[in-house]
Amino acid sequence: MTSPHISNPTRRGLLQMLSGAFAPWGLARAAGGSAPSGGGKARSVILIFNGGAPSHIDLWDPKPAAPAEVRSIFAPIKTKVAGIQVTELLPRLAQRMDKLALVRSVHHQHSSHNGGMHWSTVGRPYRVDSTLINPSHTDLPCFGTLVGWLAQRDGYSGAAPPYVITPFPHCDSKAYITPGQYGGCLGARYDPFILNDDPNAANFRVRDLALDPSLNATRFDQRLGLLGELTVHAPRLATPNSAEMDTFQEQAVSLLKSGKAADAFDLSKEPEAVRERYGRHSWGQSHLLARRLVESGTRFVSTVNGPSITWDTHKDNNNRLKNVLVPPMEQAYVALLDDLEERGLLESTLVIWMGEFGRTPKINGDAGRDHWPGCYTMVLAGGGIRGGQVVGSSDSIGAYPKERPVSPADVHATVFTALGYDPRGLAYQASDGRPIPLTEGTAIRELL
Repeated sequence: MTSPHISNPTRRGLLQMLSGAFAPWGLARAAGGSAPSGGGKARSVILIFNGGAPSHIDLWDPKPAAPAEVRSIFAPIKTKVAGIQVTELLPRLAQRMDKLALVRSVHHQHSSHNGGMHWSTVGRPYRVDSTLINPSHTDLPCFGTLVGWLAQRDGYSGAAPPYVITPFPHCDSKAYITPGQYGGCLGARYDPFILNDDPNAANFRVRDLALDPSLNATRFDQRLGLLGELTVHAPRLATPNSAEMDTFQEQAVSLLKSGKAADAFDLSKEPEAVRERYGRHSWGQSHLLARRLVESGTRFVSTVNGPSITWDTHKDNNNRLKNVLVPPMEQAYVALLDDLEERGLLESTLVIWMGEFGRTPKINGDAGRDHWPGCYTMVLAGGGIRGGQVVGSSDSIGAYPKERPVSPADVHATVFTALGYDPRGLAYQASDGRPIPLTEGTAIRELL
């Protein structure tokens, strides 16, 4: 899915029409700024986002002493780290607890899916707590957008896009797309590359990053020649970006001819055993794609494990978690961690696993759990994160933070700090001209 507010300049649009592809990352510059301040161990971020919101009580924050209407049917189990327990749904994760940090006291105040997704990914509340919202030019950007923006500001030159979402965007029911995940007030040039396809499909082929099979190199050069003839006498566009258009065109041509960007998305280059290890399903192949992308230089990859709000277990919570949702999720997650470590990439790749909120402590009449932003858990690993620990705690029924409350903004400050950026010392410009710091949160120092 492309941004709902993209408007391409004429020459760029003509090039896209002629070539069938365009990828402008790597040459855009934001005004001012410098490279990361240093001190951060992370180079890239992989965000595993469970759209719909998983139950923290049934996964990462078991409450075996809680009343029957609260406690999970899934028993707590020991992990590799003494004193830390998760539920029996996560046996493979439990054996890697020394690499993980659980933050059990995350909270905010929006209980709608899109409102919650905005708060958790942008680090600030949306103006209304609603599902019935969509992106606009004035949106404040999410941390994925900002990491991509910072990378381009600092001269990003990787073959793959700096910010990618796979397989589909954050949304509720695919009709209401979460604000913040596009360029917003930074501009459409900072939109993510959204796969908008199932990477496990037999005919999967990434769009817009290589020449169309019907267009060989000779025909492509002929069309570029035609483009030059059409535009050589055309008046220059009177916009701040007009001086960069020739550079954009050169970069687009280089990317199309080299095919390096398309190679990063080509899962057929992976051995079948590796693909099976991640799981031959959309989530597994999205996680594998995330690993390939960070290897190619991508700075932020979101794997939205929905589609839409698949984890919204208002009914039959226990059976859905046990039989449908958790097995492929744990398989993909563990494969990703192990693969990153084996390739020497875990220390430089921050992996975050979360949803937009948690689920209600009390089980409802449909054997489900409802929306609950009052307290939930997120998991971090890699990127310099100190594993084998729990930060914060919830109360006796998992309803509210008991110790060390953590906001989404604090999570974002941790991410930017891990990447070597000053989260409050760097700012971008909102649509009304106000300078906005990357986040208003404070880094979780226990993690770093």
